Order: sequence, then structure tokens, then C-alpha cells
Amino acid sequence: MRSAPSDRPRSRLIWTGPVGGCFGRLQAQGAIMVSSVSEGCAALLLAACTVLGPFASACAQQLPERTIEEIRDESIARAERVGYPLIGLAPDDVRDAFRRIKTLDKDEWAAGWMAVGDTYAAKARELAGSDAALSRANWMKAWRLYGFGAWPVASSPGKQKAYETALAAFLAAAKSLDPPLEVVRIPFEGKAIVGYLRLPKGTTAPVPVVFAIAGLDSRKENLADQFAPILAQGIAVFALDGPGTGQSPVKASPTADRVFTRSLDYLASRKEIDAKRIVVHGVSFGGYWAAKLAIVEKARIKAVSAQSPAVHDSYDPAFLKKKVFGNREYLFDYAPALMAVFEGVTTFDDLAALYPRMSLLNQGLLGKPTAPMLIIGGVLDSQVPISDAYRLLSAGDTPKEAWINPAGGHLGRQAKVWPDPVIFERVIIPFVVRNARG
Repeated sequence: MRSAPSDRPRSRLIWTGPVGGCFGRLQAQGAIMVSSVSEGCAALLLAACTVLGPFASACAQQLPERTIEEIRDESIARAERVGYPLIGLAPDDVRDAFRRIKTLDKDEWAAGWMAVGDTYAAKARELAGSDAALSRANWMKAWRLYGFGAWPVASSPGKQKAYETALAAFLAAAKSLDPPLEVVRIPFEGKAIVGYLRLPKGTTAPVPVVFAIAGLDSRKENLADQFAPILAQGIAVFALDGPGTGQSPVKASPTADRVFTRSLDYLASRKEIDAKRIVVHGVSFGGYWAAKLAIVEKARIKAVSAQSPAVHDSYDPAFLKKKVFGNREYLFDYAPALMAVFEGVTTFDDLAALYPRMSLLNQGLLGKPTAPMLIIGGVLDSQVPISDAYRLLSAGDTPKEAWINPAGGHLGRQAKVWPDPVIFERVIIPFVVRNARG
């Protein structure tokens, strides 16, 4: 894997050693890399996590929820530093939207972002006949603004309208894509799994594919856009919404991974896809599903990349309460977003009762054989404790790779040093390409 640029902080721990031993070498260079973790090494890592726990999860801190003024200021700051969930939004557009948003009302929020998005949609329509590339660029700006109007989940009529408008804007932008984007609809339990498939240009033989699963508040559109550069490497892109989000036909539950099993069936049926070279990537809550697939679909998956996968410790009801209320790493509405995506959940108590059932350890899966994996995380993650990454590293029968940022938060991100796009370009893409090519 490529090393970090020389101007980045040198704090990387590289740990390599054979399974069954705890021998290795230590280097100081930018993030923790672990290859081949034995049970003994994993025990040391878990012990270290226990010591770091109060700092790693920040769960001892329970601050008040942000006010609308605080959300405004934080949103502008994140847009200026290209921070999630404002990646791709111009700071001036963010300021424009907040001139229209004065309260925490969900429909007012949606309307403010849609008004700014409408200006770009109008430009896109004007340019459609004269400059397809510029028209598409404006549709993409409109899509991001509409999408943020529905963030984190489409939980009101106004936010649902913003989400539907974002879908339309994304598909309008996709009309000029080369190679094209195919909207696939896979029959499933009387409904349909809706996904996006893009094949490399000039595909004449079966090609590998990255199967990308979105998170709690990201969508398949984000992943289809992020993975577009991989097409030039001869790798197809297939993107899905996670259960309970976007256009998924099911809500999140301990058995919701069946939508991904059905999707794997579909990919195997496509003559353009090499079913022996499917690499799964999951981000945030999508990382959980990716980790589960690495176990239950081991025979059909070449490799898995899981970014901040919640596998057991995340599902402790006590940790749940501490992480969702007043979490300053999450912009706002963390608890309502989680409650909205789970099956049969209408109250926080419902969520707390269901949560332990999501644990891969409680499901009897953690420790079973896995596909090769890359596990990405941040020691300071307040949404998924780093102990979950260490548990996953030490489980199963296959040596794994890890990219753990000691100064990173959720997904391993670190403001201005390791923002999401840099992690994606330097860590995720190389792993996917290397494993997809075989």
C-alpha cells in the first residue's frame, strides 16, 4: 500500500507478523498498519483499546445537542475544510442556505437547501443543449445540495421531497456519463432492490466489480460518484443503499443482509461480470454489512474493505446512549436517524432493545472464517469504538490488513490531514484494485 505523503504527521505504526506469533517491526510514519494479527497480538491490541477507551470513543463526553446556530457554524467550517457531510458543497452556497434556515424544523431545513439547489438545476437545464459537460457539473452541484436537504435521513415530507429531487438531479447528471450508468432493479420479496451499475468502457470480457454499500446517511449515489475513477482500471462499479436508507426495500435488522445475498446472485447472472472477482466495500454502517458478508458470503467474495465496521462493542446499549446524544463528531440528529432506519423501532428504548441482536458476536459469526479484509478506522472514533476493529482483526482464519489512524475519528478521517477523499484515494482504491485484479 502506498505510504502517506511526506508532509503528513509521522505517527504510523506498521505491525507485521506471522499468525500465531507477536513478532514484528515498528515504524513511525502516519497511521497504524496491521498485517497478519495473531490471537496474542490481538489481545495486546484489545488491552490497549481498553486503556484508551475513554479517549478513543469519547463516550464519557455527553454534550448538549447543537443549536441551529451551532449547526450553521459547523456546517460552514466543514464545507471550508472539505469535511463530511459537506464534501463537495461550496461554502458560499452553505451560507446562502443558512440565510433561509432559522430553526431546526425539518421541512424548513429541506426548503433552504432546495432553494439553493434550484439555481444550479436551472443552469443545468439552460446548458443542456449547448454544453453537456457544464450542464452535468451543475446537475451534480444541485444533487449535492438537494441531498443535504434530506440529511441525515428523509424523515419529514419536506426532506422526502428533497431526497426525491436529489435522485432526479443525479440521474439527470448521469445521462451524459460515458461509460453510462445503468439503473438496475432486482426483484426482491415483492419489491425491488435498486442499484447503480457502471461497466468499464469497451467491456468485451467479464470484468471484476466493486460492490459498494452506503452508510446510515450516505447513499448509493455518493459511492457511484466516488468509485467512478476505478472504471479506468477495468473494474465495474455496483452501488447500493444500506438497509433502511435511500431506496432499500428493507429496513435494518439482523437478517437484512439478505438483500446483499440476492444482489450477489444478480451480479453472478450478468455475463459482463466476473463473479469470482467481486470486492465488497462498506462505509460506516455499510462497513457492518461488508464485515458480515465477509463471513456469510466468504465463498463468493474475493475481498472486503470495511470502513469503521461496528461488529460488537458498538451494540452495547450503554455505549449507544453515550454515542448518539450530544455527539459533536456527528453534525446533528444522530439518534433520530438511527431510529428511522431500523425495523420495528419507534422509540429509543426499542432501538436499545434491538441493538445487541445486531452484534456479529451475538449472532455467532465473529470468529468464523472470513474473506481477506481491509479494516479502516480511527482511534478517536466516537461512533464505532476502535475495539470493534481490533475484534474483527483477530477473528476468523485469514490474515487481514488494517489502516488505523491514531488521530482519526469516524472512518479514520482527520481534518485537513486525512479527509475522506484522501483516505478513499490512497487507502481504499489501491486495496480494491489490487484484489479485484487478483
